[in-house]
Amino acid sequence: MVFTRNPFTFDKFYIMRKFISIFVFFVLFSCIETENKPPFTSVEIQIIYEDSLSVRAIEIMGNSLAFAANKGIFGTVELATGKVRSNIEKYHTSIPEFRAVAHTSTDFFMLSVGNPALLYKTGGDGTMELIYMEEGDGVFYDAMTFWNDKEGIAVGDSVNGCFSIIITRDGGNTWHKLSCNALPEGIDGEGAFAASNTNIKTVGSKTWIATTKRILFSSDKGKTWEAIETPILDKKDAQGIYSIDFYDENIGIAIGGDYTDPEGNMANKAVTGDGGKTWQLIADGQDPQYKSCIQFVPNSAGKQMVALGFTGISYSSDMGSTWKQLSEEPFYTIRFSNDSIAYAAGKNRIAKLTFR
Repeated sequence: MVFTRNPFTFDKFYIMRKFISIFVFFVLFSCIETENKPPFTSVEIQIIYEDSLSVRAIEIMGNSLAFAANKGIFGTVELATGKVRSNIEKYHTSIPEFRAVAHTSTDFFMLSVGNPALLYKTGGDGTMELIYMEEGDGVFYDAMTFWNDKEGIAVGDSVNGCFSIIITRDGGNTWHKLSCNALPEGIDGEGAFAASNTNIKTVGSKTWIATTKRILFSSDKGKTWEAIETPILDKKDAQGIYSIDFYDENIGIAIGGDYTDPEGNMANKAVTGDGGKTWQLIADGQDPQYKSCIQFVPNSAGKQMVALGFTGISYSSDMGSTWKQLSEEPFYTIRFSNDSIAYAAGKNRIAKLTFR
């Protein structure tokens, strides 16, 4: 591994310009008809980064893939050249484990699990800046994302019967924790999974948070919340929803199971067509089994999705009714850059996935 200066400082404004051009591209071409595109039948896996790490959080930022992992490691991989820039973030004598990352058009954020919770953002002097810290028994943050360049959210486990949710309204400079009074009453044993930085999803002003017991929903960027029940199994500590994704504000998918029973395929995946108000089990008793991450394929009208975990990579072209296992290669998390190329991370590696 080559350690360099902070990999997020020298190209902050370049990233912003790239985001603008990418956004215009997708707006211009988002209406292209893709329903007749043949389903995927295979996936080519190209390793682009290897190290003795557990990588559960990745973000595509312009022409780079940003990542953060255990051992305090964070960095970027240039997608065109494969060049890796990485560094280590320490907090006094401790080394954080990062499982959540997010970005705006100008800044990168990473959040650690465990006590204390440490949230860093891109600093102006070439270093990562600690902008939020939370200490206490049970503190464990799981995922983070942004609604827009000013407003972002991170979610953590329940502490004393109250879910941990912090929100920023000023571009990530300051974060404030929601009071218990602003959230649905907690359920005994309820938590969340820091498996892939995908137990939270935002579309416009709407937000869905998947827990071990249910889904928390906000229609107004975290100002008010309600709880929604799902049929996903949740009787044991290791059971529940591990990952959630929405194609638009109506079509959504949730997946998980029990990582201690990875071959189980009962009541571990469900879809919604009404914005998460109701959920229906799909392919119940059929594979895929336990998965830690699921993502819709872009430009697929919400019909195509890829789910992965340490049990391999599975794909559906009919909104989850039937599935095909494309690979047994294990990964923890995945992000699509277009409708045939994605990037996945897992134990000791990051890879480029080309679906055909």
